[in-house]
Amino acid sequence: MLIKKDTRTLYERIGGEDKLRHLVQRFYFHMDELSEAKVVRDMHASNLKSAEDKLFMFLSGWMGGPSLFIEKFGHPRLRMRHMPFKIDESARDQWMLCMKHALDDTVEDNELRDELMEALYGVADFMRNSA
Repeated sequence: MLIKKDTRTLYERIGGEDKLRHLVQRFYFHMDELSEAKVVRDMHASNLKSAEDKLFMFLSGWMGGPSLFIEKFGHPRLRMRHMPFKIDESARDQWMLCMKHALDDTVEDNELRDELMEALYGVADFMRNSA
């Protein structure tokens, strides 16, 4: 039996704008709540709304949906934008912990959840700028 690969974008597979926005909201909820994420939380402003909006816009385009971040801010230049912050393995892992909880909260499809975790780990690991 031939198994057909899902060719939809990650944006479509996750459920589009509303589902992605919910994922990002849950991500920052966990960042705010988890004591294990204190270092990465302290890298953000006290009000997370701006970070939430930017992550939503970035992920929209990154997942194959509308390129909202690029339309508003230009090329993401992720490494450059994150250089002011010390991002080491611990900060990467804290960020990923928040994302794992958010994905667990919002993505029912195990295969999609695993695929997103792996892809987002690559992005988070790329942001490291400190040993």
